[in-house]
Amino acid sequence: MEQPSTCGQGLASRAILPGKLGDMLTAVARNLEAHMRALDPADSGARKELDAYATLATAHHDVADRVSGIADQMAGYRALPMAAHDEATMSDAVSHKAFANLVRVEQELATMLQQLLRDDEQMLQQMTR
Repeated sequence: MEQPSTCGQGLASRAILPGKLGDMLTAVARNLEAHMRALDPADSGARKELDAYATLATAHHDVADRVSGIADQMAGYRALPMAAHDEATMSDAVSHKAFANLVRVEQELATMLQQLLRDDEQMLQQMTR
């Protein structure tokens, strides 16, 4: 990936993450809503599940809207002009620790998504048999 030359370009290039998270949260909400169709509201156990899924679907939609808005905001800063930066601060222990933590969390997220993907692909295969 080509390195952005300004911080605004850097923000815009990373807008893909909250954008994709918004897409993922919307997909989870729609999956919850699809599952709800299989539940009988006359059954007391099903009503509890319906309530839980409805609450979670709404929350997922709300958060998806928020993070999608963040993605749009980040992308909108593409033309932000370059500002002077203190290079010593950019490479000090605080900045290094913050960036190292970001890299660690990205790795954990990638690993978790790979496992979820494997599990979901198996379930999808079972559904299409």
